[in-house]
Amino acid sequence: MKSKLVFIIFLITSAPAWAQQFAFEFWHEGRVVLDTGDTLKGTLKYSMQTDLLQYQSENKNQSFSARNALFFEIFDGTIKQYRQFYSLPYTVSSGYKAPVFFELLTEGKITLLCREAVEYRTYSSTFYYYGTNTRLVLVYKYFLLQENGQIVEFTGKKSDWLDMMGKYADDVQAYAKKNKLAFDDKYELTKIVSYYNDFYK
Repeated sequence: MKSKLVFIIFLITSAPAWAQQFAFEFWHEGRVVLDTGDTLKGTLKYSMQTDLLQYQSENKNQSFSARNALFFEIFDGTIKQYRQFYSLPYTVSSGYKAPVFFELLTEGKITLLCREAVEYRTYSSTFYYYGTNTRLVLVYKYFLLQENGQIVEFTGKKSDWLDMMGKYADDVQAYAKKNKLAFDDKYELTKIVSYYNDFYK
């Protein structure tokens, strides 16, 4: 039992800093384009919970909403990749359209957008004790930008993605299987949809 507890403590204490926090909790190098046409470069910190963007440079410290920040790009150190976000009009719960931030995952025949949220999830555990634990996790909601400019949330599963891909569904499914890509993983889904979009280039 003692060796098992030591192993668990080692896993916790040796986990990288990124593993304990989410990307939106960090400052990232990037740039933002404002509705005035100005482009600012510095460090950025975003929140999709509030649709606010914080900006810092040597002599400036400002905050922008999705109404006055049209676009921003960051180099996300948690995944070592650039990420792009756009402010787009979306029909909110009250029934009217308001600008909100969407991350652009891939564009083409299917233009895939994403928003992230933090939710509490309960998990069962049998590793070294029986019971449940609740923790905060990052969840992704996917959206499709249609040709008429409308943005609709996509709540389907793997079969629904494949149905949307019509005559190329078998090719896409074979590609995902060959490369061991999952439809329920954000970055792997992006690769799958990008592969599908390549058929229309």
